Amino acid sequence: MAGLHNPNENHLLAALPAAEFGRLLPHLDLVPMPLGEVYYESGGRLQNVYFPTTSIVSIHYVMEDGASSEIAGVGNEGMLGISLFMGGNTTPSRAFVRTAGFGYKLKAQYLMTEFDRGGAVQRLLLRYTQSLITQTAQNAACNRHHTVEQQLCRCLLSTLDRVPSNDLVLTQELVASMLGVRREGITEAAGKLQTAGIIRNRRGHITVLDRAGLEDHACECYEVVKREFDRLLGPDSDLVPRSAARTWPRESPKENARGFVLRRGLPGIA
Repeated sequence: MAGLHNPNENHLLAALPAAEFGRLLPHLDLVPMPLGEVYYESGGRLQNVYFPTTSIVSIHYVMEDGASSEIAGVGNEGMLGISLFMGGNTTPSRAFVRTAGFGYKLKAQYLMTEFDRGGAVQRLLLRYTQSLITQTAQNAACNRHHTVEQQLCRCLLSTLDRVPSNDLVLTQELVASMLGVRREGITEAAGKLQTAGIIRNRRGHITVLDRAGLEDHACECYEVVKREFDRLLGPDSDLVPRSAARTWPRESPKENARGFVLRRGLPGIA
C-alpha cells in the first residue's frame, strides 16, 4: 500500500513496551478501512481486532425496529474488539467505519496470547476498557439530558481529536444516526453553529472554523471523556510510550510486504 504508515499512530500500540510490541508486530496487518465497512454485527463472534490509525469506527446499538444510535466511537486512541478479552467474544452492538482511513488488523489468537500473559498488554487493554466504558456511559447521559446542538458539538470535537484535518467528512444523515435524533434536528443545530461562524457546513462535509467556539457550545460530556482517557492512557497517566513513538526518524522510509515502514533502530523492526 502506498504512502507512509506507522503502527505507532495508534496510541495503544505506541504505549506498549518494546518487548510486547515486538511480539505483536509480525502479526499486525495494515488494512484499508473504507467508509461503511461493517466489522461485526450483533451476536457475531470476533475473529480479529482492529487498531485504527486514520479511520474512525462507530459502535452502534440497533433496536428491533431498526433504529440505532452510537454508543461509542473508536479511532487512533483505541481498538475495536474488547469483548474478546472481556470473556464474551460476542457483542449485541454493530461496528462500522464512519470515517474512512487505515488501521492494523490482528488475529484474535495473537492478542489473547499476549493478554493471558498478564503483563503490560493486559494492563493497557483493561485501562482502555475503562476509558471506553466512561465514553459509553457519558454518551448515554448526554443523549438523554443535553440539546442536539450540544451533542453535535461533542460529536465534532471527538472526531477532530482523531483525524489530522478540521475538514470532517460527515453527512447530516450519519450524524443523526449516531446521535439517535431526527435529521431536521441536526440541520437546525448545524445552521446555528454556521451562523455563529464556528463551522462551515456543506454537503457531506463539516469544516470546523473555530474549535474554541465549538468547545464553548459543547456540554461537559466531551471534557469528562477526554479527561478520563488522559488520566488512564494519555499525558496524565504513568505510561511511557516508546521513544520511537515520540521521535519518529525523518529519513526516507521504505515499506515491507505488510506495509510497515522499515527504519533503522525502531524496536521490533529489523
